[in-house]
Amino acid sequence: MSIGHTLLGLLESGPRHGYDLKRAFDEKFGHDRPLHYGQVYATMSRLLKNGLVEVDAVESGAGPERKRYAITEAGITDVAAWLATPEKPEPYLQSTLYTKVVLALLTGRDAGDLLDTQRAEHLRLMRALTARKRQGDLADQLICDHALFHLEADLRWLELTAARLGALGKAVGA
Repeated sequence: MSIGHTLLGLLESGPRHGYDLKRAFDEKFGHDRPLHYGQVYATMSRLLKNGLVEVDAVESGAGPERKRYAITEAGITDVAAWLATPEKPEPYLQSTLYTKVVLALLTGRDAGDLLDTQRAEHLRLMRALTARKRQGDLADQLICDHALFHLEADLRWLELTAARLGALGKAVGA
């Protein structure tokens, strides 16, 4: 995820302080990985330097000065271009799981046990995500669906690989 683009998108609804941006990000996108304040301010500093945001106001109070950021026309154009650009699909051709299966075969370990253990871990996570999905709002349901669909694809791969372990062992020279 591009944090800079996400913060720019949040600014399109109106100027905000860094604290407000962090809170909005965490509410909408950061359920599992909230932003750190340092990350927000470092990103805003970079966006400011690149002319994608401007300081709309500076407020003085009991603590340090608080800057309120606003998106510029260049920032709006940048967000629009980012949103219009499709994400590159991730083919997972360098899968750690595949590497573990091959290494288990090469070292004489039981790759079937490895696959069974991984299947159990996938199912555990799928149960947790399904429970979260039942309790969540629409946004949470959609993000859980995304993760569940990926886990389902992994489970299909685990089953296929388990069925082909003998042939894979011969192919990799185990």
